[in-house]
Amino acid sequence: MERTGAVRPMRAEDLESVARLEQTCFSESWSENLLRSGLDNRLDSYLVYEELGAVLGYCVLRTLADEGEIQRIAVDPAFRRQGIARKLMESMAAVARMKGAREVALEVRESNVSARKLYESYGFRQEAVRRDYYRNPAEDAIIMWNRRI
Repeated sequence: MERTGAVRPMRAEDLESVARLEQTCFSESWSENLLRSGLDNRLDSYLVYEELGAVLGYCVLRTLADEGEIQRIAVDPAFRRQGIARKLMESMAAVARMKGAREVALEVRESNVSARKLYESYGFRQEAVRRDYYRNPAEDAIIMWNRRI
Protein backbone atom coordinates (compact mmCIF):
# COMPACT_ATOMS: atom_id res chain seq x y z
CA MET A 1 0.00 0.00 0.00
CA GLU A 2 1.35 3.39 -0.99
CA ARG A 3 1.50 5.84 1.93
CA THR A 4 -0.30 9.10 1.18
CA GLY A 5 1.03 11.23 4.03
CA ALA A 6 3.67 13.92 3.95
CA VAL A 7 6.64 15.16 5.92
CA ARG A 8 6.32 18.66 7.34
CA PRO A 9 7.89 20.78 10.09
CA MET A 10 6.75 19.82 13.56
CA ARG A 11 4.43 22.26 15.34
CA ALA A 12 3.54 22.74 19.00
CA GLU A 13 0.24 20.93 18.50
CA ASP A 14 2.22 17.80 17.52
CA LEU A 15 4.03 17.58 20.87
CA GLU A 16 1.61 15.18 22.53
CA SER A 17 1.70 12.75 19.60
CA VAL A 18 5.47 12.93 19.30
CA ALA A 19 5.90 12.42 23.06
CA ARG A 20 3.76 9.26 22.75
CA LEU A 21 6.01 8.04 19.92
CA GLU A 22 9.03 8.69 22.15
CA GLN A 23 7.56 6.57 24.93
CA THR A 24 6.65 3.78 22.49
CA CYS A 25 9.86 3.72 20.46
CA PHE A 26 12.69 4.47 22.88
CA SER A 27 13.66 2.93 26.21
CA GLU A 28 15.29 6.25 27.09
CA SER A 29 12.70 8.67 25.80
CA TRP A 30 12.84 12.44 25.57
CA SER A 31 10.31 14.35 27.67
CA GLU A 32 7.62 16.53 26.17
CA ASN A 33 9.41 19.55 27.68
CA LEU A 34 12.67 18.60 25.95
CA LEU A 35 10.82 18.18 22.67
CA ARG A 36 9.12 21.57 23.16
CA SER A 37 12.44 23.32 23.81
CA GLY A 38 13.85 21.92 20.59
CA LEU A 39 11.15 23.48 18.44
CA ASP A 40 12.69 26.91 18.93
CA ASN A 41 16.33 25.87 18.67
CA ARG A 42 17.79 27.33 15.48
CA LEU A 43 20.22 24.40 15.21
CA ASP A 44 17.48 21.77 15.20
CA SER A 45 14.98 20.75 12.56
CA TYR A 46 12.01 18.76 13.87
CA LEU A 47 9.94 17.04 11.19
CA VAL A 48 6.85 14.84 11.38
CA TYR A 49 5.26 12.42 8.99
CA GLU A 50 1.50 13.07 9.04
CA GLU A 51 -1.21 11.06 7.37
CA LEU A 52 -4.94 11.72 7.69
CA GLY A 53 -4.33 14.00 10.65
CA ALA A 54 -2.22 11.47 12.58
CA VAL A 55 1.50 11.80 13.32
CA LEU A 56 2.96 8.40 12.44
CA GLY A 57 6.65 9.30 12.63
CA TYR A 58 9.07 12.06 13.40
CA CYS A 59 12.75 12.95 13.26
CA VAL A 60 15.23 15.49 14.58
CA LEU A 61 18.27 16.80 12.70
CA ARG A 62 20.81 19.11 14.32
CA THR A 63 22.95 21.18 11.95
CA LEU A 64 26.07 23.01 13.07
CA ALA A 65 28.38 24.62 10.52
CA ASP A 66 28.85 22.05 7.74
CA GLU A 67 27.89 18.99 9.81
CA GLY A 68 24.57 17.44 10.66
CA GLU A 69 23.57 14.90 13.25
CA ILE A 70 20.46 12.78 13.11
CA GLN A 71 19.37 12.81 16.73
CA ARG A 72 16.06 10.99 16.47
CA ILE A 73 13.97 9.07 14.00
CA ALA A 74 10.91 7.13 15.08
CA VAL A 75 7.94 5.51 13.39
CA ASP A 76 4.85 4.13 15.11
CA PRO A 77 5.45 0.35 15.32
CA ALA A 78 2.08 -0.36 13.67
CA PHE A 79 3.23 1.54 10.56
CA ARG A 80 6.83 0.37 10.19
CA ARG A 81 8.20 -1.11 6.97
CA GLN A 82 5.85 1.04 4.89
CA GLY A 83 8.31 3.68 3.68
CA ILE A 84 7.72 6.30 6.38
CA ALA A 85 11.28 6.19 7.71
CA ARG A 86 12.55 6.57 4.14
CA LYS A 87 10.44 9.68 3.64
CA LEU A 88 11.79 11.10 6.90
CA MET A 89 15.38 10.28 5.87
CA GLU A 90 14.92 11.94 2.48
CA SER A 91 13.52 15.05 4.13
CA MET A 92 16.38 15.20 6.65
CA ALA A 93 18.95 14.87 3.87
CA ALA A 94 17.28 17.73 1.98
CA VAL A 95 17.21 19.93 5.10
CA ALA A 96 20.85 19.10 5.86
CA ARG A 97 21.91 20.16 2.36
CA MET A 98 19.75 23.30 2.53
CA LYS A 99 21.45 24.27 5.81
CA GLY A 100 24.90 23.75 4.31
CA ALA A 101 25.81 20.40 5.85
CA ARG A 102 28.27 18.39 3.81
CA GLU A 103 28.26 15.36 6.09
CA VAL A 104 25.87 13.85 8.61
CA ALA A 105 26.45 11.52 11.56
CA LEU A 106 24.19 9.37 13.70
CA GLU A 107 24.38 6.75 16.40
CA VAL A 108 22.31 3.60 16.54
CA ARG A 109 22.00 0.61 18.84
CA GLU A 110 24.20 -2.23 17.66
CA SER A 111 21.20 -4.61 17.69
CA ASN A 112 19.00 -2.34 15.55
CA VAL A 113 19.80 -4.10 12.29
CA SER A 114 16.80 -2.76 10.36
CA ALA A 115 17.74 0.86 11.16
CA ARG A 116 21.38 0.21 10.26
CA LYS A 117 20.31 -1.20 6.88
CA LEU A 118 18.14 1.87 6.28
CA TYR A 119 21.05 4.19 7.08
CA GLU A 120 23.43 2.19 4.88
CA SER A 121 20.98 2.56 2.00
CA TYR A 122 21.42 6.34 2.42
CA GLY A 123 25.21 6.14 2.23
CA PHE A 124 25.99 5.94 5.96
CA ARG A 125 28.94 3.77 6.97
CA GLN A 126 30.07 2.59 10.38
CA GLU A 127 33.11 4.52 11.58
CA ALA A 128 33.23 3.92 15.34
CA VAL A 129 31.70 2.17 18.32
CA ARG A 130 30.83 3.74 21.68
CA ARG A 131 31.06 0.92 24.19
CA ASP A 132 28.15 0.60 26.65
CA TYR A 133 26.66 3.89 25.45
CA TYR A 134 23.04 2.87 25.87
CA ARG A 135 21.30 1.85 29.07
CA ASN A 136 18.06 -0.02 29.57
CA PRO A 137 19.32 -2.36 28.15
CA ALA A 138 23.07 -1.76 28.10
CA GLU A 139 24.40 -1.84 24.57
CA ASP A 140 27.06 -0.39 22.31
CA ALA A 141 26.29 2.49 19.96
CA ILE A 142 27.40 2.27 16.36
CA ILE A 143 28.54 5.65 15.02
CA MET A 144 27.78 6.06 11.33
CA TRP A 145 28.63 8.87 8.92
CA ASN A 146 27.57 9.90 5.47
CA ARG A 147 30.51 12.04 4.36
CA ARG A 148 28.78 13.19 1.15
CA ILE A 149 25.22 14.04 2.08
